[in-house]
Amino acid sequence: MKKFLLSAASCVLLIAFFSGCATVSTRDNLTTYYVNGANYVSLVSLCNVKGISLDYDTFSRTATLVRGGHKISLMVGDRLVLVDGNKEYLRHPVTLYENMLVVPYKFKEQVIDALFKDAAYEVKSAGYLSRIKRVVVDAGHGGKDPGAIGRTGVKEKDVTLDIAKRLESILKREGIDVVMTRSTDKFISLTRRAEIANRAHADLFISIHANANRVRSLKGFEIYYVSNSVSDITRAIEAAGEAAPDVEPGSLASNSTNLKAILWDMIYTDSRAQSLKLGRSICRSVDDNIEDSRVIGVKEARFYVLKGTRMPAILIEVGFLSNYSEECLLRNVYFRQKMAETIAQGIDNFARDCILAEVR
Repeated sequence: MKKFLLSAASCVLLIAFFSGCATVSTRDNLTTYYVNGANYVSLVSLCNVKGISLDYDTFSRTATLVRGGHKISLMVGDRLVLVDGNKEYLRHPVTLYENMLVVPYKFKEQVIDALFKDAAYEVKSAGYLSRIKRVVVDAGHGGKDPGAIGRTGVKEKDVTLDIAKRLESILKREGIDVVMTRSTDKFISLTRRAEIANRAHADLFISIHANANRVRSLKGFEIYYVSNSVSDITRAIEAAGEAAPDVEPGSLASNSTNLKAILWDMIYTDSRAQSLKLGRSICRSVDDNIEDSRVIGVKEARFYVLKGTRMPAILIEVGFLSNYSEECLLRNVYFRQKMAETIAQGIDNFARDCILAEVR
């Protein structure tokens, strides 16, 4: 069964902006945070390092940890922890900080390390994200355009912005320059989104959306890349009249529009292939790591933000807000964090595959 397992290296990124809290890296590849007089660690990060399945109920504020027949239960605000039905008491309570569930470091030593002594389950990032220099992250809709709205009132524009900002934080902490098409609830035209991406000369364009359909039973995660029906030659001719290809100065013997169009045609053709590869990599990451998401796959589309951008570009539909169960998931901040982490892992795997292809 697939579990919410996130990369250990990138899970440290889950706890962002702990203002005023000193952070210290440990040999466990975790980061400790000094909160209320004690050292704390992210429970999600800890579970990932140890290969533990984590289920968190936002309403009861209880977390259940499961691995290899062992079950641990804890609650926000409590010092009491149930370990396989037996009571354990911590000196400091489990707590929430900046919407992140954290546990005392002593919980790791007292409970987790004692129960799971091996390191065989450690999951580590492929670590190839550093090969990517700049990514444009596009939060779909915004402002006067709410996008899809779920049965309980969850708006697509809010979901996409939240996931986009979480993805931004993860990528930045991996050393990637991230350009956001929007960081607040404001309307940005499709033309403007493509312009932002093209002017940024980004390596990748990632657009985040949530789906909707009249058939409310439809659910799942899917990714779109620019359709083969979109003419690369037409796009190349348009681009040739607006911008020069990103090549070394002096490398072109001629500055003719025809030559630039040929180069843009090659760029667009390669970008489509890379977009498909990126989409498949992220889909595999979601399929491997998020139990509650059904992966539909990668499809072609003629969306403007895909055909208007000049780099590998994908549009991600994280789920159907028209489906009640997926609306509930997308309303959950922990699910949205895991979705952002999993997308980042897919990008990481894509970078690895590109490097391996270069070696071959």
